[in-house]
Amino acid sequence: MNFEAITIKDIATALSLSVSTVSKALSDSHEISEKTKKIVTEYAEKHNYRPNPIAKSLKQGNSKSIGIVVSTIDNQFFSQVINGIESVAYSKGYNVIITQTHESFELEALNIKHLTYRSVDGILISLSTETSDVEHLKSLHKKGLPIVFFDRITDEIDTHKVIADNFNGAFEGTQHLLNSGYKRIAHITSSPNISITRERLNGYAKALEQAGIEFNEDYVKYCMHGGRDIDEVKNAMNDLLAMDKRPDAIFTTSDRITTTTLLLLQKMKIRIPDEMALLGFSNTQLADALNPPLSTIYQPGFEIGKNAIEMLISIIESKNPITEFETRALPTQLFIRDSSSPVKKRSS
Repeated sequence: MNFEAITIKDIATALSLSVSTVSKALSDSHEISEKTKKIVTEYAEKHNYRPNPIAKSLKQGNSKSIGIVVSTIDNQFFSQVINGIESVAYSKGYNVIITQTHESFELEALNIKHLTYRSVDGILISLSTETSDVEHLKSLHKKGLPIVFFDRITDEIDTHKVIADNFNGAFEGTQHLLNSGYKRIAHITSSPNISITRERLNGYAKALEQAGIEFNEDYVKYCMHGGRDIDEVKNAMNDLLAMDKRPDAIFTTSDRITTTTLLLLQKMKIRIPDEMALLGFSNTQLADALNPPLSTIYQPGFEIGKNAIEMLISIIESKNPITEFETRALPTQLFIRDSSSPVKKRSS
């Protein structure tokens, strides 16, 4: 799909008018007759004309609006990120437009298209689990649209990025399970397409290696849509429980996967942590109220959002081209609760 179907020049050529006349007609200028305006606007609508958002922004100055692309706003982590973004954006005079991908590449591309049609000054994006091709973002970036990635990022576009320290968060979480006496630690994670999956898998694997435990690929289960469909997590759980040497602990990597795993273990009447310990990445504020209280790795969502918007505004408002970019990795926090209590402590 083309970024814009036809240009002002195309309209001018087709109607035998000057580019200036077409431009003024589309802007509803008083210099142009109503008859000419009608001819131009009807032709533009019929041929799916859309104004070039980059050119318009450069001509008119900042629109003072920022586009945000996340998977779902009902995710605690992304809600906190958005709060961080808004805390800075509004104070700087920017409005925000929030869109959701629901882990769909097609919807992500459509959201980006609509945001650019609204002439946003820049975009903050966390990629969907389906996204493996970022050409739709590359083309906009090359045209000069400021883009900053957060959480789920790509190395294919040279710009600012903000993430949680996923490797160390996963390493510390897995190390806690190992130190608590668990030896067969399964890993239920998201799509291998996204950066956080690779980073957290590497942290998990490193902790096992350091403890002298061989990495077992059979213990790693991928949920291709981030557990959006409960059956993804259920299938992963069934595979793990059917193993001859079934895991004695599960390390999960997202809010949705973590809380769904807890729910499924309870439905299966598997006692936590006596029969299966559980620890995962989650920003739920109800971790202490769950049964049992859930051990979690907390990401600084608010701070990630705050850093991301500050970096984006610095690009938007810079008078000179930005050529040096930074990837900020903010530390996670491990909260140890009853769902991962030590084996020795329970048996004593």
